Amino acid sequence: MRGHHRTAARIRSYPGVHRLLGLLLFVASAGVFTTGSAPAAGAAPVPLDRVVPAPASVRPGGAPYRITSGTRIRVDGTPEARRTGEYLAAVLRPSTGYALPVTPGAGSGIRLALVRDAEGELGAEGYRLRSDPRGVTISASTSAGLFHGVQTLRQLLPAAVERGTVQPGPWRVAGGTVTDRPRYAYRGAMLDVARHFFTVDQVERYIDQLALYKINVLHLHLTDDQGWRIAIDSWPRLAAHGGSTQVGGGPGGHYTKDDYQEIVRYAASRHLEVVPELDMPGHTDAALASYAELNCDGAAPPLYTGTDVGFSSLCVSKDVTYDFVDDVVREVAALTPGRYLHIGGDEAHSTSHEDYVKFMDRVQPVVAEYGKTVIGWHQLAAATPAGGALVQYWGLDSTGAAEKAQVVRAAQNGTGLILSPADRIYLDMKYDRSTPLGLSWAGYVDVRRSYDWDPGGYLPGVPASAVRGVEGPLWTETVADPAGLEYLAFPRLAGAAELGWSPAATHDWQSYRVRLAAQGPRWDALGVRYHRSPQVPWPAR
Repeated sequence: MRGHHRTAARIRSYPGVHRLLGLLLFVASAGVFTTGSAPAAGAAPVPLDRVVPAPASVRPGGAPYRITSGTRIRVDGTPEARRTGEYLAAVLRPSTGYALPVTPGAGSGIRLALVRDAEGELGAEGYRLRSDPRGVTISASTSAGLFHGVQTLRQLLPAAVERGTVQPGPWRVAGGTVTDRPRYAYRGAMLDVARHFFTVDQVERYIDQLALYKINVLHLHLTDDQGWRIAIDSWPRLAAHGGSTQVGGGPGGHYTKDDYQEIVRYAASRHLEVVPELDMPGHTDAALASYAELNCDGAAPPLYTGTDVGFSSLCVSKDVTYDFVDDVVREVAALTPGRYLHIGGDEAHSTSHEDYVKFMDRVQPVVAEYGKTVIGWHQLAAATPAGGALVQYWGLDSTGAAEKAQVVRAAQNGTGLILSPADRIYLDMKYDRSTPLGLSWAGYVDVRRSYDWDPGGYLPGVPASAVRGVEGPLWTETVADPAGLEYLAFPRLAGAAELGWSPAATHDWQSYRVRLAAQGPRWDALGVRYHRSPQVPWPAR
């Protein structure tokens, strides 16, 4: 403020500037100059290509559309368009202060329409967004495509649109056309709720953050040595006892069946499919502590609150083990409308190779019996993946040739791959030596490293058709609350989303870091507590 007074005094000291000063004061009082996060009235709209993930095709041109108090959200006669319209209105109303009624029929405004995609240009999740002075039209062949188009529209509006109180605007959408569809059908994020438990509300907040970047799979790591997080009626001590602790010895917690179904429902409303993971035969101390008969020696170990791995195993030779597997798979599958059930299979160091193969040969058909497709960590490739199974690769750039060769052979034999290399896309790795949260066993994973790789060429010898997508896992050994989760996930999660969605031709770190920087004010508006990496030119706060 003292600097402002000095500047005003300096202006007054020059003859002949009084009229200029008066004009400047008038303009300022009219609101042309603003402070803080509010955009200036003359500010240009967000360019159509300033979006994450990068769209497949952008054709800018023409005058922008301005959302005003008279804007309506017009939907076709389908319930899908109506639901998406109501979702969009709920996003826009708090910050604009406008009524934005959702109405059927044609006319100016924001229009949402399901259309026939006879040429297959948009596919199952693509959309087209057109903007001109009469309005914005989002068209798609599916409700998922409409929803993804709405996420792009959000990013084309000023970041203040995400705030929960009325902002000054203006709310303009640049003119032109975006035509977009994903590179990969599987674009996932994994949340480990076993090491530390997260409530339904906390998981749903994360789902909303994932949806903004067109992620379509939430992989929930529900069971591990430190906690069993899903109620199983036929084995009630799994949740009551096995879910009663977490890393460090906290109170833990678990989801009732109603809780889990609420997460599934909420995810579906944001066009995410939930993939539940029941990790086995290793990572099972919570189950072994709950039921002594699952142990080969018939003695239950104590509950575990540390972070070591590889020490636990179901007893492969006992019939009761497969009764247990049948029951938990049956009950979780019945709660899960999605296609997949993840059976883990990693770090089973206490299980011999022979027993591991025997176990997977018996368990995979159980998953199929209850109508689900197997996903397993890439160690499953050392056995025989079931027909249609997906293998999730979590190795490093430096992983040994023999282990990679198993994965490559599985892919060449028809097994699909999800790519989650730990030294690239594990969201729980530290950004650098100074990062207060996270692990570093896979090295430091800064923002550029997490983005600057190509899923299509990551594992030489893997057919391009075998790569089904990417997933950013977030393990929670060091994360006990949403603030820590967001700090590790953002900004790297946005890069994972772009790797899964955007065409390979758009992949460019220098362009991406600029587009990523523009997300900072949006995350500030949403209350996302992200890491302000020095590799990204964030706007000043």
